[in-house]
Amino acid sequence: MTAAPPASQRGEDWEAHLLERYPAPTATPPQKEKEKSSFRDYSNAEPGVVAFYKTNHELQTLALVLAKKEQYGKLALGEWTVWEGLERLNALVDESDPDTSLSQIQHAFQSAEAARRDNKPRWFQLVALIHDLGKLLFFEGEPQHLVVGDTFPVGCRYSDRVIFSEFFVANPDFHDPALQTVNGIYEPGCGLDRVHLSWGHDEYLYQVMKDYLPVEALYTIRYHSFYAAHREYAYQHLFNETDHQMMQYVREFNPYDLYSKGDPPAEDDPALVAYYKALIDEFVPGKIKW
Repeated sequence: MTAAPPASQRGEDWEAHLLERYPAPTATPPQKEKEKSSFRDYSNAEPGVVAFYKTNHELQTLALVLAKKEQYGKLALGEWTVWEGLERLNALVDESDPDTSLSQIQHAFQSAEAARRDNKPRWFQLVALIHDLGKLLFFEGEPQHLVVGDTFPVGCRYSDRVIFSEFFVANPDFHDPALQTVNGIYEPGCGLDRVHLSWGHDEYLYQVMKDYLPVEALYTIRYHSFYAAHREYAYQHLFNETDHQMMQYVREFNPYDLYSKGDPPAEDDPALVAYYKALIDEFVPGKIKW
């Protein structure tokens, strides 16, 4: 098999070549089991979802986020392949998600297959497959409130567009005046790469993948759970021009993350496994540091 060129050198010719070698499925997209308006309906969320966000919002402080970035930014957990990581997700159900009770590996295949049906670029399909892979932190001993759920900035005023924002009142940072101005510790227009978001699987997977994937893929991974920004348009005062340009990829990706949860679970198909193993190997071959 011919090795793929570096991500920075991939262009339209390379995408066309890959599409010829790996044609998209021709099957008709499955019918969704519920309407789009019923996704992310937290007004009728199960008590466990509400309890999750209460804990998450109370405990995610600036100090905690900085400590977790330091701890996991060293990538010292071990070395394994992306596929091995996906297989571990078979044992995880996201307790913050009101839309699915399937394991995270099933969600990964649902997202990736939806992207493949729409002939999305190969990097986009890979993001759909691995975007939640950072949830492996759960198997390293982290509680779910430090792994899953929507993300939000710490170190500045909480927006009421963050889901269950009423729970921030019990967060110690809520009572620190220096951290509750509009900009807090940040400069207006500083850019999201200078803003600390609540700790979770997005930032962790970004750190793992930053030497392997195109910038569009990395940005999508890093901010796909930042719903207050990409769906509710909060925190725009912290964006720089790069954020305004790159957030389009997050918004383009979001339907494949969210609405694919209404698709039937992926079948145990050897051809499906072979396709995605080949996709992984083009970008992230072999064992990598976690």
